[in-house]
Amino acid sequence: MPDRDADAPLHFVLVRGLSREACHWGELPALLRTHFAGSRVSCLDLPGAGIKHQQTSPLRVGHMVESLRMDFRQAAQPGETAVLLAISLGGMIAAHWMQHYPDDFARAVLINTSFGDISPLHQRLRPAAFPALVRVLLTPRHERESVILGLVSNHVDARSRALPHWNRIRSERPMTLHNTARQMWAAARFRLGNFVPRVPVLLLAATRDRMVSVECSRAIARRWQVPVREHPSAGHDLPLDDPAWVVDSLVAWLDKNGG
Repeated sequence: MPDRDADAPLHFVLVRGLSREACHWGELPALLRTHFAGSRVSCLDLPGAGIKHQQTSPLRVGHMVESLRMDFRQAAQPGETAVLLAISLGGMIAAHWMQHYPDDFARAVLINTSFGDISPLHQRLRPAAFPALVRVLLTPRHERESVILGLVSNHVDARSRALPHWNRIRSERPMTLHNTARQMWAAARFRLGNFVPRVPVLLLAATRDRMVSVECSRAIARRWQVPVREHPSAGHDLPLDDPAWVVDSLVAWLDKNGG
C-alpha cells in the first residue's frame, strides 16, 4: 500500500486524454502548486503526443502505462505522497496503472472517463459528437483546434483563451491523425474487468459533457463505491472550463481523506 502520510508533500501526476499533451492542462498545474504548498506537479506525455509526438502511439492501454511509468519513476522523489490525476483516455490509463502497480499512488482522481465493460458505446462516445469528430478530420490543420474546442468546452471564455495556445501546441508538436486513431483503438478496446482500487478515488464529471455521457462516471462510482462530483455547466475538458472548481474539489476531498 502506498505511503499515505498526511504530512508528506504531494506529488500530482497528470495524464491527459485523446490527442492531447501535457501543455493542454492550461492553468491547472499552477493552481495545484499554489493551493497545495510544497507540492510538485508532473505532467506526463503519452507516446505520440507532446515531447513524444514523433513516437508511435501504442495500441494497448497497458503499453501506454509502461511508458508513462518510466517517466513517473524518474520524476518521483522519496517521502512524497503521489496523487494520480487523469482525464478521459487518461482515466483508463489510470485504472490500468492502479491495477498493475498498486503501490505507485496513494490517491487518484479520474475526470470524465469511461470503461468498455461498464458503459455502452453510445455513452462512451455520444452520437451527437460524431459530426464534430468528422469535421476534425475534414477541417484544414490550422482550423482543427477551434473545432475540437467547440466539442470539448462549454464555456465561451475558456475557448477564447485556449485557442491561441492550442494552435501553438499543434504547430510546435503536432500529433498525427494516425496516432490519434491508434489512441482511439486502444480506448475502444479497454476493459476494466473485476478490478477495484485499493486507494481512495475521486471521480469528477461534467453533467453537460457533450462527448462522453456523465452516466459513465456515475456507473464507475457505483461499481467502485467511490464519490463522484459533477460540474453543472462544464464540458468534456473540465480542467479547461473550470480549473478552480477542479482544485476546490481536490482540496475538499483530500482534507476529508487525510490529505
